Amino acid sequence: MSTKILPESDIRPDLSHGDGDHEKFAHYVEKDKIMESAFTGTPVRAICGKVWVPNRDPQKFPVCPECKEIYEGLPKGEDNNNE
Repeated sequence: MSTKILPESDIRPDLSHGDGDHEKFAHYVEKDKIMESAFTGTPVRAICGKVWVPNRDPQKFPVCPECKEIYEGLPKGEDNNNE
């Protein structure tokens, strides 16, 4: 049995999930994770499961319906009582 060493490639994994519709929406992510990603470039995970590195203005896109549905189903904390 022999072992082969494969050459390094510049192929990056596709971190998006689904059929591409996720790219049309702004997603809900923990604020501290967005800040961390801005400094480190690490991907974030939205509550709907989409994984990506934020690099666009979310104000320009409608809210992801899946994120919104999940968020609205979460128990309300003290900070959320006024929303």
